[in-house]
Amino acid sequence: MAPRILFFGYSEVGYECLSLLLERGDNVVALITHEDNPNEKIWFKTPALAAREKGIAVYTPEKVNTPEWIERIRELQPDLILSVYYRNMISSKILALPRLGAFNMHGSLLPRYRGRAPINWAVLHGEPRIGMTLHRMVKSADAGAIVDQEGVDIGPLDTAEQAFRKVMPCARRVLARQIDALLAGTAKETPQDDTQATYFGGRKPEDGRIDWHQSTRQIFNLIRAVTDPYPGAFTDVNGTRLMVWWAEPESAAAAGMRGVPGEVLSVSPVIVATGDGAIELTRTEWRGAPRQLRVGEICGAS
Repeated sequence: MAPRILFFGYSEVGYECLSLLLERGDNVVALITHEDNPNEKIWFKTPALAAREKGIAVYTPEKVNTPEWIERIRELQPDLILSVYYRNMISSKILALPRLGAFNMHGSLLPRYRGRAPINWAVLHGEPRIGMTLHRMVKSADAGAIVDQEGVDIGPLDTAEQAFRKVMPCARRVLARQIDALLAGTAKETPQDDTQATYFGGRKPEDGRIDWHQSTRQIFNLIRAVTDPYPGAFTDVNGTRLMVWWAEPESAAAAGMRGVPGEVLSVSPVIVATGDGAIELTRTEWRGAPRQLRVGEICGAS
């Protein structure tokens, strides 16, 4: 009998990887995933779509590490666990159940950018290259031995969504290369170099607040890391929130302009002083009462 695969997953990366297994005819016994969050903009396909098309059982436990769910997973008798963009930590008791082990697809070139939202963090830090890594799951997040990884270059103007679209095919290719070895229990593994590891936590909407004391490039990287479909970068101006959806980091209009960080230097076009110069804001939106910026106003925490 073909090995039994239990798939934990969410997001479009999860959709693509689960679709690959189903197209191959692999024995996927169930999908454990998340209910869509009504407060989140769902701009991606989810693996539940692929599973239901093939009649695969779909479970959405709020907490998967309870004794009840551990027992239910035990009853599924998985030989292999695959996790792709599943958002919750999976306990060691669950990871110990499959005889072929448990493996995760992570959205970075490990050991860098362990943790949550790795693509957003990589864009925020101006990384020129990102990737997908298949690794063994262990107690610590994203710390297990690497089976395979593949990277892709991204541009200095790419948004986080554009970076995500560029890197997503890497996950499917990595899994396609390694799935037969995983199912045979022969996949080669290379321990991570923990001295090179970096870790970042989940991002909240408040993390989009602009610090005008940062450099123009740092501010622009924040904007492109959290712009639509993510919650967006913002600044507060005298009690009213201004969302900044896009900017021009090398604007001719802003060249040579300086001022107190956060000072509005021009309103047409909108140019705001940064820690090392100025940045032109090209797509903005007022939240709350609409108003007009005035030259000399200071953007900052309300």
